[in-house]
Amino acid sequence: MSLRIETIRECLDGVIPGLIATCDGEGVPNLAYLSQVQFVDNQHVALSYQFFNRTRQNILVNARVRLLTTNPLTAAQYVLTLEYLHTETSGPLFEQMKAKLAGIASHTGMAGVFHLRGADIYRILGIEQLPGPTLTPPPPSLNYLTALRRSTNRLATCASLTGLLDTALDCLESEFALHHVMLLMHDEGRGRLYTLASRGYPESGVGSEIPFGAGVIGICAREKTPIRIGFMTKEYAYGRAIRDSAAADGMADALETAIPLPGLPEARSQLAVPIVAHDRLLGVLYLESVADLHFGYDDEDALVAFAAHLGMAIHYHQQVEELADELPANDHGKVESSGQPLLVRYFAGSDSIFLDDDYLIKGVAGAILWALLSDFVARRRTSFTNKGLRLDSRIRLPGVSDNLEARLVLLQRRLAERGAGIHLHKTGRGRFALAVDQPLQLLDG
Repeated sequence: MSLRIETIRECLDGVIPGLIATCDGEGVPNLAYLSQVQFVDNQHVALSYQFFNRTRQNILVNARVRLLTTNPLTAAQYVLTLEYLHTETSGPLFEQMKAKLAGIASHTGMAGVFHLRGADIYRILGIEQLPGPTLTPPPPSLNYLTALRRSTNRLATCASLTGLLDTALDCLESEFALHHVMLLMHDEGRGRLYTLASRGYPESGVGSEIPFGAGVIGICAREKTPIRIGFMTKEYAYGRAIRDSAAADGMADALETAIPLPGLPEARSQLAVPIVAHDRLLGVLYLESVADLHFGYDDEDALVAFAAHLGMAIHYHQQVEELADELPANDHGKVESSGQPLLVRYFAGSDSIFLDDDYLIKGVAGAILWALLSDFVARRRTSFTNKGLRLDSRIRLPGVSDNLEARLVLLQRRLAERGAGIHLHKTGRGRFALAVDQPLQLLDG
C-alpha cells in the first residue's frame, strides 16, 4: 500500500532536520540539510528556499530530488521522491513558512542567518519507508474528532452572541485542554483586530488592538490562513508589534497602549486561526503555550474546523440580532441616578471615550456609546435596538457587513470592567437598555 503524506506529517515539523539529495546537470550528487518541509496537500509539499547554494542551482537544472525525513516519535525514516514545480514568494503559504522558520531560527540560534526567500513547491512522486527498528508512538493526548463533535454540539445550543463567545472559550479549555486563548474580531474600517474575549490571563485585554500584518495574529488575518509557530521568536512578539504600529501623534500613541494586549510573556508555541464566514474575515482565534511544539498539524486541522463552525454561528447571531424593529423615538425607561457627576469626554477624531480622564474605548464602540449617552442626557432615552444603531448617521458604521452585535458585546464588557456605573443590558432579540447610576456631564472635545 502506498503511503500518503498526510499520515506522516509529524515528520515535517523540523524536530529532526530533513536531508535533501539533488544532482547537477552532469549527475554529480549533493546532500544538504533542510530547515523546513511544509505539508500542502497529499500531492504536494513545500521546501524552504533560504540560500542560493548548490541545492538551489541543482533543482533549477534537474527538478527531481530525494528527501529523507524522520518521525521524531518513532524514529521511522521515509524517503520522498519529489519534482520541483515553482517558487512562491508571497501569499498564505509563504507567510506560514516564514513564521515557522522564524521560530526554528530563534530556537537554533540562527535568527540572524535564516531568511526565507521563497517556498519551493514540489509534486510528490513517491514515499517509501526505510527498513529498520522503530519505537511505539505514545497515545494521542486527546481525540480531536470527539472534542470537535462535542464542541460543535455545544455551540449549536447558544441563543446569543455573548453566550456563543463564552461557550466557545469553555469548549477550547474543557474539550481541547487549551488554557490561554484570545478571540479577536475584525474592525474592517480601521484595518485592525480588537480583543473581544480571552481566557487564562490576569487581565482580559478586552478592547486591546492589533493591526493587520503584525505578529501571528495580524498575518493570519491579512492572509486568512492559519499561522503556527513551534518555538519562541522575537520577530513575532506582540510588544514589538504594538510599538511598531503606534501612530506618530502623542494622543493616538497613548490610546494604542491604553489597553494592553493579553498574552504569555514567554509563549513558545503560537497558533492563530482565521474565523471566516462566506469568505469574509470575521476575526481570529489565537492560542498559545509555554511548551515548545505544543501545536501540531492535528491541532491545526481541528481548530480550523472549530473556527469555521464558530464563524458561521457568529454570522447567524449577527443577522438575527438586527431583525427587531426600531423602538419609537419617545420610548423611555426609568431613570434613577445620584451622586457626583461622571465626566464623559469624547474625541471625534478617533471616536475615543474617557471617563473622568481615564481611557475607556474608541472607534465604532466609542461612537456608539457617545450616541447612547447623548440621547440619554438630551431625552432620557434608555431603550435601543441594533437596527436603530445601524441607521444612526452619528455612528458611521464601516458597512452593512460590520458585526454591530460584537461591538455592543465589546462595549458592554469594557463598561463592566471599568465599573463606572454605566451599564448595557440585553432586553430581547436585537434590543438593549442603557442604565446609569450617577449624573453625567458630557464634554465633546
